[in-house]
Amino acid sequence: MEGRAAAPGAGTVVNALATGVGSAFALDLETTAEVRLDPDATTVTGSIAGAPDGDTTLIERCVGRCVERFGAGEGGTVRTETAVPTAAGLKSSSAAANATVLATLSALGLDVADDPDADVTTTEACRVGVRAARAAGVTVTGAFDDASASMLGGVTVTDNTADELLSRESFDRDALVWTPPERAYSADADVSACERVAPMAELATDLALEGAYGSAMTVNGLAFSAALGFPTTPAVEAMADCDGVSLSGTGPSVVAVGDRAALETVRERWDERDGETRLTRTRDRGARVL
Repeated sequence: MEGRAAAPGAGTVVNALATGVGSAFALDLETTAEVRLDPDATTVTGSIAGAPDGDTTLIERCVGRCVERFGAGEGGTVRTETAVPTAAGLKSSSAAANATVLATLSALGLDVADDPDADVTTTEACRVGVRAARAAGVTVTGAFDDASASMLGGVTVTDNTADELLSRESFDRDALVWTPPERAYSADADVSACERVAPMAELATDLALEGAYGSAMTVNGLAFSAALGFPTTPAVEAMADCDGVSLSGTGPSVVAVGDRAALETVRERWDERDGETRLTRTRDRGARVL
C-alpha cells in the first residue's frame, strides 16, 4: 500500500485574515510526499527530507484523517520533500497537506478527480488537508484559499469560513518571488491588526472576483504589509514593471506577476536585498498523483 503525489505552493492575491474571504494562485514550486501504509501498524510516523527535526504533525494528521475516513485505520510512514520554503508565506503547509492526502488516497487505491463520480473529489480531498492543518495549529484561517489553489491549480477565490470555492480560473503568468532571510509563521500573525484593514481586503476581493487579480494583489500587499509590519519598499520597486505585487500570506515573501522581461528588471532590484529571488511561473496544473 504505497502512494506518491506532488502539490505546488502558492502566492497570495487576497489574504483571508481580515474578512474570511481569500484568493491565491498556484506557483511552480512543489512538495512531494511518499506514503506507505501497513494494515498491521497503528501509528503514523512522518519525516521531512533535509529537516530531521522538522515538525511532522501536519503530515501525520493528514495520513491519519485519510485512513480514518476512507481506509480501515491503517498506520504507516509518510515522507515529504519540498522546494517550497517553509514559514515564508508561499503555502508550504498547504502543499505538504495536499501532497500527503493524495499520496495516502493513492495508497488506499482510491481515485481522486474533479468529478462527482470519482471515489474522492479533488475539493473533498483538499478539505481533508485543510481540516488536518487546523487540527495541527498551523493556520489561523483554515487556508482553504491557499489549499484550493495548490490542489486545483490556477487562481481561486474562497470563503474560508465555509470552506467554499467561489471561483477558479486559469492564471498564466511569469512570477518573481523574493524571500528574505527572516521567517514568519501564519499561526503567529496579528489577526486584530489584519482585521483593521478589512475595507482594503474587501476592495481587493471585489477586484479578484472581477478578474483583476494584479490590482487585487497590489491593494492587498500594501494593506497587509502595513498591518503586519513588513516594508512596502519591495512592492513599490516592482509596481511599474509588473501586473501585480503582494506580500504573500503573512510574509515575509513578496511575489510579483507579469511579463518575464519586465520581471527580470525587478529581479535586478530585489537581488540587491538580503535573501533569495526566484523567477518562476504560475501554473494551472494543481496537485497530482505520481
